[in-house]
Amino acid sequence: MSGIEGKVVAITGAGGGIGEASALLLAERGAKVVLGARRADRLEDVARRIGENGGEAAWIRTDVTRREDLAGLVGLARERFGRLDVLVSNAGVGPISPLDDLRVEDWEQMIDVNLKGVLYGIADALPVFREQGSGQFVNIVSTAGLRITPLMAVYAATKNAVRTVSEGLRQEAGDSLRVTVVSPGFVHTDFADGIPGPEARAQTLGTRDRIAIPPRAVARAVAFAVEQPDAVDVGDIVVRPTAQD
Repeated sequence: MSGIEGKVVAITGAGGGIGEASALLLAERGAKVVLGARRADRLEDVARRIGENGGEAAWIRTDVTRREDLAGLVGLARERFGRLDVLVSNAGVGPISPLDDLRVEDWEQMIDVNLKGVLYGIADALPVFREQGSGQFVNIVSTAGLRITPLMAVYAATKNAVRTVSEGLRQEAGDSLRVTVVSPGFVHTDFADGIPGPEARAQTLGTRDRIAIPPRAVARAVAFAVEQPDAVDVGDIVVRPTAQD
């Protein structure tokens, strides 16, 4: 199958930001979307808007740190639409801080959400893709892993771990599965809300408000990867503001 129309796409972190924008854009282009995030009210709102625009959407509360929740997301796609064509692993957190602050619980949260959450998705979607003989993983990482900067050591490490896993998965996938990594730069989302230090939060918000691109810009990159013919595997896409270093 080529193009987007008719494909079943599951998206984590679909209650806002890049996940929400991707769900709306893919649904506009004919995909059947299955939405997962922790906040049910946001998922319900996104699904409602898709339905009002003539699209098809299902949703289920999904905490990617819980393996059973990813199984539920994949299961809902198959139950509602009969298959799963694409898994977009977008859920992520970024409570960045200096390593000297020793915010070990924040480090663990980033590992659990940003890395283990992607691995759990692979664990549940990969057998389905193998059974179908087709499927695509789209993993959202970050330009933070391409240019390491202060405060972001652990966050960047989790994103680069996903980059490494994705490349290994691509090499193991054979000729029937596709793996894409999308690395956004500064995007106008609520990322800064999770930063514990007031100075770092203010700095991030200032940069965001000055140069950030809208989530839909990243959604278009996701759509570009998804719409390619089955024999075309788009490996890496970097989407950043032209003003970003």
